Amino acid sequence: MATIPGPRPAPAATPTAGQPYEYRRSPLVEPDWTRFPGWRDVTREQWESAQWQRVNCVKNIKQLRAVLGDTVDETFYADLAADQQALATMSMLVPPQMINTMVPFAPMTTEAFRADPVRRYMIPVAADRRTDWPSHPYASRDSLHEHDMWVAEGLTHRYPTKVLAELLSTCPQYCGHCTRMDLVGNSTPAVDKLKLTLKPVDRYDAHISYLKAHPGVRDVVVSGGDVANVPWRNLESYLMRLLELETVRDIRLATKALMGLPQHWLQNDVVEGLERVARTAARRGVNLAIHTHVNHAQSITPLVARATQTALDVGVRDVRNQGVLMRGVNATAPDLLDLCFALQGEAGILPYYFYMCDMIPNAEHWRVPVWYAQQLQHDIMGYLPGYATPRIVCDVPFVGKRWVHMLTEYDRERGISYWTKNYRTSIESADLAALDKRYAYYDPIDTLPEAGQQWWTAHRDD
Repeated sequence: MATIPGPRPAPAATPTAGQPYEYRRSPLVEPDWTRFPGWRDVTREQWESAQWQRVNCVKNIKQLRAVLGDTVDETFYADLAADQQALATMSMLVPPQMINTMVPFAPMTTEAFRADPVRRYMIPVAADRRTDWPSHPYASRDSLHEHDMWVAEGLTHRYPTKVLAELLSTCPQYCGHCTRMDLVGNSTPAVDKLKLTLKPVDRYDAHISYLKAHPGVRDVVVSGGDVANVPWRNLESYLMRLLELETVRDIRLATKALMGLPQHWLQNDVVEGLERVARTAARRGVNLAIHTHVNHAQSITPLVARATQTALDVGVRDVRNQGVLMRGVNATAPDLLDLCFALQGEAGILPYYFYMCDMIPNAEHWRVPVWYAQQLQHDIMGYLPGYATPRIVCDVPFVGKRWVHMLTEYDRERGISYWTKNYRTSIESADLAALDKRYAYYDPIDTLPEAGQQWWTAHRDD
């Protein structure tokens, strides 16, 4: 069975039993980057420069060793090399800002670095991954079938009133668990990535043409990759074109860089441009929001809070977080609550969703079963304000986001849950039976009871 912690026992029925979770306010602190041997001489001016951050991103083992020095031993680098050569679905790209939130307030050692939650998903190593079931038999590169639902290059129409616009295929940082690992980032030995083929201007024109022809779409998630990698004048032009469409009423900018590279969102040209877009959106009655992706409280620093507040000050209506549940990173109630209080109480970011990690290759060590996600949803209720209590959702292939309690049937032994839906995706317009089907989702096999694991072993090659 898995090592996922089970439900905590109820506290003893005495007045001094205490609470399962005790809130204590933790003001934000920017970790001291000069504690790293490679950054001992980096000034605050350099650190707060987006250009310096981008130039000094860690892209390979040699650069990571130059930053960490001898604080981490060679066994770690060998483990990292083994992962990069055979298992990693994402190439390494980590901004200094993110590395600085790893082991932020304790001595840096090999053991501490290995155990760090941010490291575990940003710089995965071979020893992190499972050897019995590294991938689920039903894992796939495009687990949500976003590419199958393209109605134009980079434009996914999955929900009736919403589209996902992938403007580009790069980010300022690459996360090991990326659901778009088939398209985003550089190819790795394990994954030969798909490529966007159109010129950006032609891709954007195709998006706008589709939206003009489909007035039932009112909500556009502008993503990638990460919009922080789109040259600002190009992004502003695209957003202004969206704002010219009377049918578009919601625009959401998806950017992990608000946390991973907050310096980008504090640049004068970006702030001034965002204000122009926000004013136009407000004048036209369009809701403009930023959706970011933070997975651990360590990642929330004063720079992240400043970038968030700046966006809100210039007129962005909301900044919301969409995290991902991952074993070894945040899959406990205290970790989620610590993160949510840091987001909502200290940085002004609304906890919105926690997704179950998607069924991509080599991700089983991160994923949790549906029953455990349900337990986490139960365990975090009642501590946060209702409006700031995140929903834990399962993104079911061919279905979309579903609150984890919405399943129709659940075979706990084999780890198969069944889900229904109430709309057709863009590839099912002619499928009269689409709304009558049940769609399957699969728990990590190592979390199943012995009988379930034996069943999957017997059917491994089916």
